[in-house]
Amino acid sequence: MKKDSETDRLIINSYKTTIDALAAYLGEAFEIVLHDLGDLDHSIIKIVNGFHSGRKEGAPITDLALLMLEKINKGASEKTDAERFSTYYSKSKYGKPVKSTTMAIFGEKDTAIGLLCINMYLDSPLTSLLQSFSWNDSRVYMAESFINDSDELIIRVLEKVKQEVSQDASVLASQKNKEIITLLYYQGIFKLKNAVKIISENLGISRNTVYMHIRTLENT
Repeated sequence: MKKDSETDRLIINSYKTTIDALAAYLGEAFEIVLHDLGDLDHSIIKIVNGFHSGRKEGAPITDLALLMLEKINKGASEKTDAERFSTYYSKSKYGKPVKSTTMAIFGEKDTAIGLLCINMYLDSPLTSLLQSFSWNDSRVYMAESFINDSDELIIRVLEKVKQEVSQDASVLASQKNKEIITLLYYQGIFKLKNAVKIISENLGISRNTVYMHIRTLENT
């Protein structure tokens, strides 16, 4: 089975970062595997926490993954979710219970070119399951706004930046608006549709003034 194009190769490789991110989030109880279906005999091109199964990069596809692949290839052109991924329980080669999800990765011609597999080893110590989700003062925590309206996001970030600038004694009063716009610019706020309108009205300056500062920043 060969991938159809360079685009397919790029699609497969893009999942390598996804695997690292998932592993960092989920923790050591989860084995995460990326299969490239271009070489079924050596399909694993990325694996994290492979100590669970003893597998390494270059290992072959599993029999269950092969069966799933056959069902995908023989299915209708418009594949259902059930054909695109499967969640199931099994046992490891050591007889330990495993909960798995296998997701097909499709290329530009909507053919399966890879598989992303997440295996949770249910015999893992509870401490390893909770470690990634427990509060720890040594970790880096970042504020994030979860809201449904982009205008509200603009206002929330604007108020935060205004407070930061007002508390910065090194910023002259005449330069505060410019500093606010600069900080907002580097946070990407002006990529949102109503940002210039909302910020100009909130700061009591014209939209042209905001645009002038943005053009200056874009040219530096």
